This record gives sequence, structure tokens and C-alpha cells, in this order.
Amino acid sequence: MNGSFKQVKEHQTEQEEDICTMAFNLTNAQQMALDFVYQQATQNKRQDTERIQKILTFYEIGCSIADLVNAICDVSHLTINFHPDRLLTEGRSVIAALYEEGIYRSQFETKISNGGLTAFAGGDRDKWEETMLGGAYQAPGVTEAERPKYGGLNLMNYSDGACPRFGSCHFRLKQHVLRRATLVFGDSVSDPQDRGLLNAFEPVLAGLLEEIKTHGNALGRQEVDVTTFVSALLDAGNTRERFFHRSQGRALDHYIEAQIHGDLRMADDIDALVADPSFQNTATGELLAVTAKKYGFPLEWHEGFELPLEEVPSDFRGPEMPALAQRVLENHAPENGYLDAATIGLAAVSVVANPEQWQDWGSPEDTLQHIKYLWHILVVYGKSKPLPDYQKSV
Repeated sequence: MNGSFKQVKEHQTEQEEDICTMAFNLTNAQQMALDFVYQQATQNKRQDTERIQKILTFYEIGCSIADLVNAICDVSHLTINFHPDRLLTEGRSVIAALYEEGIYRSQFETKISNGGLTAFAGGDRDKWEETMLGGAYQAPGVTEAERPKYGGLNLMNYSDGACPRFGSCHFRLKQHVLRRATLVFGDSVSDPQDRGLLNAFEPVLAGLLEEIKTHGNALGRQEVDVTTFVSALLDAGNTRERFFHRSQGRALDHYIEAQIHGDLRMADDIDALVADPSFQNTATGELLAVTAKKYGFPLEWHEGFELPLEEVPSDFRGPEMPALAQRVLENHAPENGYLDAATIGLAAVSVVANPEQWQDWGSPEDTLQHIKYLWHILVVYGKSKPLPDYQKSV
């Protein structure tokens, strides 16, 4: 392993170091991917440092880049958003497989996706990974199980995770996992050029600060200026707490994507499971609870999303969305019910289990795509209900 990449933060505990050593049991392909991104980032370090310093100088901010990176490490967690009730190809739900196997798998293995299902040799995901990760996973003999798992760096500490477009629930990962993640500013679908790692973070930081300076967008939070962002980040007291509070981000299109290399084991790598409250008192909710208990991490709840039929827009994700919402509510919600994660999930399961009932909507693939868009609408337009303190963690 590259010597620079193995460095451990000074304030890391001995226990964390032991876990980190265990977690870094990587295959050659996984190590090659990390090394490729590290080498690219370090080769471009001077240019990226100049990009950052130009912005700091413009706003007369007198802090070091190292201080900013350390602060980001302090406030950030990796999160992986997922829909727990979606069906795998063999018929199990995602959460049932996680409960039984204790390991999180990529779409190359599961053959399902909450984004675009292009995880196969020669598919778009394969090509993106080849570009981002130096062809490490295209080498002869590399297995599907070795492929990276996708999440996001939850710098803003959003209660719905860094990337809610990919799921109603999320795992908050332990800090040691961050050390084997590659990070890109943006989504890999758009071939982002700002790629780094925890200890070569300058490209990602430069992209983030430029986005805030140009558009006032801090990973989905609008009308933010660089001075406020940096000040909150460097203030370890109330200012930071107020700015990086755990509210919903609804960050459908703005995030720092993470590619996590190596196994993700429920017993070793998960800090908490954070779920949508629509699953409370459901079979999926019971599986969420027993999974958390089995592997020894808390089950928490975020505020959730719900939306009445009359508020489903026709000018976002297609004019057919109100009709689809009506169909979903009629078939899968209680009378006068709202769209929520659990109701949309029941519809998605129905498409797979009973495709003949959805023939008028096209192929199962097309229908699932539309249901995915309905979830996007819920994230953007849905109303949230703050939970009582006693419900936030069980």
C-alpha cells in the first residue's frame, strides 16, 4: 500500500487503528483503484491548492487548507442510501438479504439499482469506473464482489443522508471506512474531474468551494456564502452545531459521491441505520429493527416525506406523474393516505411480483423507472414531520 495513503489521523484512537487495519484487507484491484486516485490527486495538488487559496484570499479568510480538511473530517460521515423493501432478483427484499448475509453488496452483484442499472461489463457504470479508477476493476480475474459500493460524504449532516435520491433509508458508516473511499465532487454519471481521498482532498474541496462561490450552493443548501461556510466549519462550538444540524437536505442532485472499496460488513462498518418513519409498524420496519439488533448498531428515524395526491406536480419528472401517484395511492395506501416511502415501495414490489397488473404502464423496467421518478418527487416536494425525541433512536 502507498505509504502516504496509510497515514492515520493523529487523534484516531488505538481501537480505531485496529479496526482500520482490519478494514484495509483489500484485493489488488481495490488497492489499485485507491492508489490511482491518490496519485492523480497528488499530481494535481499544486493546481488544486491554488484554486482553494484563490477563493480564501478573495474572501480574506486566513485559515490553512489543512485546517479545513481536518474540520471536514470531524463533521462528516459516509452514508449509503438504499430502499430496504425493493426486491432482489431471487425474490428477497434488500433488508432481508442484509439481515441474512451481513454484508452490503454493489449493483454488480444484486442486479438492482436505485439509479441506472448499467452495472455489467461494457455498461455505463463499468465505463465510468474504468475512467475514475484507472481500469483497476477491468483487469482480468476481478470479480463482481470486488467492485466498489456507492454512497456519499454527508458533510452537511443531513438527516436523510447525503444522497436521498437513491433511497429512503441510509447506513451511517463508521469513520474508519472513510479511509478506503475515493471521493468525487458530483455524480460519476457526469464524469466529474475533481476526484480525491481523505488524505488527498484538495480536488474535492476546490470543487466544493467554487460551487459555493459561484452558485451559493453548499451540497444542496442554497444561498450560502463561502465566509459563512468556512466560519461554521472551523468553529467547533455553537456556530458549527447550528450550521451543520441534522435536518433534511433533500439533496437530489448535489453531493460528494463516494466509492467505497473493500467489503462493507454490517457488524464492523455500520455506525447506525437511519430509516424513514413510514416503515414503522410494518414488516419492513420489523426487519430494520431486528437487523440493527443483530449487528449491534442503533436504529434511528429521520423526519420522513409525505405528499397528498393534489400536490404531485405534472411539470417535474413528467406529466404522467399525477396519474401514477393516483394509481399507487388507490392500490397501496389506506383511504385518504399520502404518498410516502412505504407506499411507493409497495408499488415497486408489485411491479416485480405482479407485472401483469402494470401492463398498461409499459414494461416492468419502464414502470420501475417511473416509480423511481415518483420517489424523486417525494424527496423534493414531500412534507416532513419532526419526530419526538423518543422516536429518533431505538
